[in-house]
Amino acid sequence: MKTPQGIQARQGFELILLASIWGASFMFMRIGSPEFGPVLFMAMRTLIASLLLVPLLFLYRQQKALNGQWPKLFVVGALNTAIPFVLFGYATLTLSAGLTSILNTTTPMFGVLVAYLWFKDKLSLNAVFGIILGCLGVYLLMYDKIAIAPTAGEESNILLPVLAVMGAALCYAISANFTKRYLSHIKPLAQASGSQLAATMLLTPVSLFFLPTSMPSALAITSVVLLGTVCTGIAYIIFFRLIAALGPANAMSVTYLIPVFGVFWGALFLNEVVTTSMLLGGGCILTGVALITGVIKLNKKKSAAKA
Repeated sequence: MKTPQGIQARQGFELILLASIWGASFMFMRIGSPEFGPVLFMAMRTLIASLLLVPLLFLYRQQKALNGQWPKLFVVGALNTAIPFVLFGYATLTLSAGLTSILNTTTPMFGVLVAYLWFKDKLSLNAVFGIILGCLGVYLLMYDKIAIAPTAGEESNILLPVLAVMGAALCYAISANFTKRYLSHIKPLAQASGSQLAATMLLTPVSLFFLPTSMPSALAITSVVLLGTVCTGIAYIIFFRLIAALGPANAMSVTYLIPVFGVFWGALFLNEVVTTSMLLGGGCILTGVALITGVIKLNKKKSAAKA
């Protein structure tokens, strides 16, 4: 993988910091979701993030950008936050933080497919091979878990959380294309603040039906606070800085680093085992994403020869 051009030392540090923060989010979900329940846990996450982001929106005087945009922001809030967050929360009840973070990197695969079906964008040869390689990676990740499951019940217990993560990735892909088409004129801070606020309004009433029967532990409470403030609110701020400094394409190179930290934090703090299938499957998925995003090009030599 090539290092994106034009990244200075400070921006490179911020890329690594952002990847480590977003990688840690899967660990916090693994800790907090079982005690709070996925719905309430994610409602609290979006509420805490909103309490951090909305004041910044007024501080930078961007609140007027949301006027007349609330129907679209609710769509983004549902597809980019509320639904995928709950799906991730459900998945981490079963899947490890590291495995979930690896599966999350399939988002660019779905993004290309959604753009092809929705906007009729052309699928390059690189993208086709990238999608195939990514699907192979998902299969490798799941093979040993499903193959050793002695009963159909245990197999479905693995399959449903995996499908939940893939569904979350699909939601992100649809939201990204929707945002590109209908909200590209709104600055990122306004988009993030509005969508987090919309997600909070969507999740909070529903979460009242999923209250835990006992008080969550101090560790679970700490996890949701850190998830909302650091992994959502502060992470967005860092991401906006990178977009302004590097452009969206280079800023999205953080995608390749998130699973590295997701696996690392899970192994370090949750004693999760890093298996061979995780390394092989994750490698296939990341290579597929690199092909899809153009970081790796199959026809590079041919193009160079023509030049």
